[in-house]
Order: sequence, then C-alpha cells, then structure tokens
Amino acid sequence: MHSKESVDGVLLVDKEPGMTSHDVVSLARKRLGIKKIGHCGTLDPMATGLLILVIGRATKIQDLLMSEDKEYEGTVTLGTTTDTQDKEGKILEEKPVPELTEAEVRAPFETMQGDFYQTPPMVSAIKKDGVPLYKLARQGKTVEREPRLVHVFGYNILRLALPEIDFRVICSKGFYVRTYADEVGKELGCGAHLSALRRTRSGNFNLERSVTVAAMRELGPIELGPMLISLPEVSRLRGA
Repeated sequence: MHSKESVDGVLLVDKEPGMTSHDVVSLARKRLGIKKIGHCGTLDPMATGLLILVIGRATKIQDLLMSEDKEYEGTVTLGTTTDTQDKEGKILEEKPVPELTEAEVRAPFETMQGDFYQTPPMVSAIKKDGVPLYKLARQGKTVEREPRLVHVFGYNILRLALPEIDFRVICSKGFYVRTYADEVGKELGCGAHLSALRRTRSGNFNLERSVTVAAMRELGPIELGPMLISLPEVSRLRGA
C-alpha cells in the first residue's frame, strides 16, 4: 500500500457558488487525506466553475498553471453599480438603462481587446504593504492601485436581454472580470456590475474532466485518486 502522501497530480473541480477557493482546498484535504494541496487562480465566492487543485508534487508547478490564459462566461447587469463591482457588494448607484442597440452594447467590449491597462478593484486579494486590499476595503479605506497590463484574446455576446448581457471572454492571467463588467457600465453611461461568473477553461484544462463539489463530498481517496491527472499527462496537456 503506497503512502497517502505519495499521491501527486491535478484535480479539476467544478466549484459551487457560496464557497471560497480555500473551502474547496479544505474539502479536498479532508476527502483525500493529504495536506499538500494548493489551488491555481482564486475564484470569488459567487463564481462557479473550474478550479485547478495541485496535489503533492504538483504544487511545484502551481505558478506555471496559474500563468495560463482563462475563459469565463458571465452576466453583466446594467443600471446598478456596487462597491465590489459584483452582486455581492453594496449598491452605490442606480440609473435607468437606456434602449441600446446590439452595436451600442458591443462598443465597450470592442475597445477592451488586445493589450490594455486595468485597475484592480479595491475588493481584491492583491496586497498593499503586505495587507490584502479587501481587508483595507472592509475598514472603509481606499488606496491607490497600480494599473496592470492585461490581455483579452476575444469575446462573444451570448445573450442580450437588457438589463442583462451574457458574454464569454478569453483573457490573460490577472484579469478582473468584475472590473471588465464595471467598465462596460461606465462606457454605456448607466453603470453595471457582474451578476454571474463561471470559469470554463484555464490553459488546456476545461470542465469535461472535473468533479463537482457535491460528488467530492461523497467520495474518498479510493474514488478520487483515479480522477487525478498525473504529472506526465499535465506536461502533455500543457504541450511542455
């Protein structure tokens, strides 16, 4: 019988809403009986979808996996801005949503393509002098944030039913979809926030081989072990 700690690989999880990424890691530690587990790319509690867990020796490639481009599907709700740029925040302003054509709705998405700078939201895990910004935001503080160079490879409008816009975006590491939604609202003059978000892909990993959180709660190491993607296969998937 091999030791539990010799389990190495990547587990793809379809995160439920209402959990932090760390909650998923804690659950995986409990179900697999392994302490050495990390995750690649935090998902906000309201977000669902692909969370990559690195287990055992796979923790060494965490940074590599985090640096890959991501694909998200989400919903922008026009007319309401919040302090977190998503539906979890306090409402800052409400404005009527004008009658907009599809071309008018597309215009802000069109401008945010390729390389551009994005200012991270105050409610984020980025640290200022060692303190995460969201902790400062909770104290009612606002600090200068350094704009970051991000890249959008492409987008699609999936559904237009004002005040809602469903979209898909393929973006670089470090991209804030909440801020993207907020910018769309600014450009359209009525404000907006992100009301739904699902990560569907990260690098060459997608949801096809993912395990749901509900299933994870029922499974132990014997069932979860074979679901891990081995390190050699991770290398092949990455084209390394």
